[in-house]
Amino acid sequence: MGIGGSDMYRQQILDHYKNPRNYGELEEATFTHVGENPMCGDTIEMDVVLDDDEEIVERVAFRGDGCAISQASASMLSEQLTGMAVADLEEMDRDDVIDMLGVDISPMRVKCAVLAEKVAQDGAEIYFDELDVDKTTTEDDED
Repeated sequence: MGIGGSDMYRQQILDHYKNPRNYGELEEATFTHVGENPMCGDTIEMDVVLDDDEEIVERVAFRGDGCAISQASASMLSEQLTGMAVADLEEMDRDDVIDMLGVDISPMRVKCAVLAEKVAQDGAEIYFDELDVDKTTTEDDED
């Protein structure tokens, strides 16, 4: 799978992959955005509900298909984003995601791990008119 680390964290990733949290769709999402990692074939679509002031993430749901790392990362991130300030979401980076996963990620798997983070961030930026793209892709990311 291209990861190293303690058995506990590997088990946590497998659990999130097999039993994803917040998997599904939110009918009344503030915004929805989709992204893909063409190298691995991962896809993630996220629905995000913001509070009335549009400053706090109230709920997150995702759906998609892909490797264990991308899907577990989306599941774990969906839990972490709930209650988070939008400003904090925008400040997240790949190190935050890798720390969240708790395992060493091989360079080929970093794009799998950060896909959900990028989808959530880009979705927020599109919603707030700070970005104009139809779909997020990790294709042009630097490792």
